[in-house]
Amino acid sequence: MMEETEIREKVKKVIIEKLGLEEDKIKDEAKYVEDLGADSLALVDIAMALEDEFGMKIPDEDIEKITTVGSTIQYIKEHLK
Repeated sequence: MMEETEIREKVKKVIIEKLGLEEDKIKDEAKYVEDLGADSLALVDIAMALEDEFGMKIPDEDIEKITTVGSTIQYIKEHLK
């Protein structure tokens, strides 16, 4: 099973890559739209990159519920096989 810190690092890496942000902006409580400036296209892009990174499928209805960096980490932790 992957450690939470490892999941967090991989999630941050994907977000930094997709949104072109500095790492210090990527905090667990950061909201994708309000704090990180992501639009719906960027969110789908991030979700697809996370699916590749973790070898899992994130259903569209779940993508809509994952609104913060922390909730992304939690989601992956719970759904990673």
